Amino acid sequence: MIFVLLSVLCSVTVAILLKFAKLQQLSTKQIIVWNYPVAAMLTYFVLGPKLEGITFSNMPWGLYFPLATLLPTLFVFIALTLQHIGLVKTEIAQRLSLFIPLLASFILFSEVITWNKGIGILVGLFAIICSIGWQKDNKTQINRIGSIIYPIIVFIGMGIIDILFKQIALHQAIPYMTSMFIVFLLSTVVAFLFLIYFLVFEKQVFSFKSLFYGVVLGLFNFGNILFYMKAHRALPDNPSIVFTGMNIGVISVGAIVGVLLFKERLSFINKIGLALSIVSVLIITYL
Repeated sequence: MIFVLLSVLCSVTVAILLKFAKLQQLSTKQIIVWNYPVAAMLTYFVLGPKLEGITFSNMPWGLYFPLATLLPTLFVFIALTLQHIGLVKTEIAQRLSLFIPLLASFILFSEVITWNKGIGILVGLFAIICSIGWQKDNKTQINRIGSIIYPIIVFIGMGIIDILFKQIALHQAIPYMTSMFIVFLLSTVVAFLFLIYFLVFEKQVFSFKSLFYGVVLGLFNFGNILFYMKAHRALPDNPSIVFTGMNIGVISVGAIVGVLLFKERLSFINKIGLALSIVSVLIITYL
């Protein structure tokens, strides 16, 4: 379980870094850009993807390109969600996105829905509804809209990314590690295009401090992936333990960090959403 704990800590640290960066008035957009070349290099040197014998014609470009575009784009929305509704609710929106691939398996791939999966999905959707910032406060109308729209985008976007990664895993012609490396390389290209847009059109000033934060972010982002994979390898006969530990761990640790470190306030409805998010993962996994 040590690998699950390390993966959880890396995942929450990613959100903490983005939160701290925003508090220091740094460009989270530039930070996100530099995360991807770091992730690509670490994937190459640590995981050693097999590149020999791989031909362009065998590659599932129809999966690679959408993923490479979605990853940096959604990361920007995650940063915006952290800004608008805080760390606790953002982590819930990300983790409960697991219901999107479940729904896709029933709707698109004609799998038979079981009663526990159906109940788990319903509970998860109620958790999302309760977790979004519905309460009235002093926010402007634009910020109130953002506090609702951004977590929904993260919820749906993370679910689509999960579906695409699962489809890549089913593509037998290319090893999964190789596909991950290619996706990170393409994401780096997309991220640099974003950087050009930020500097030229948004008139942002290039920030070396954001570059440093981006390198650190890339290390922890890659650590999350690496330790999650190691956890599955260490517990090959208990994938449900890894799955449950990861999702509930991130939600729980994220809640503790958000409340204690960033003094985030949760309404009674938000607390219900936090509890329901944990219950929904348990229902999906064990019932």
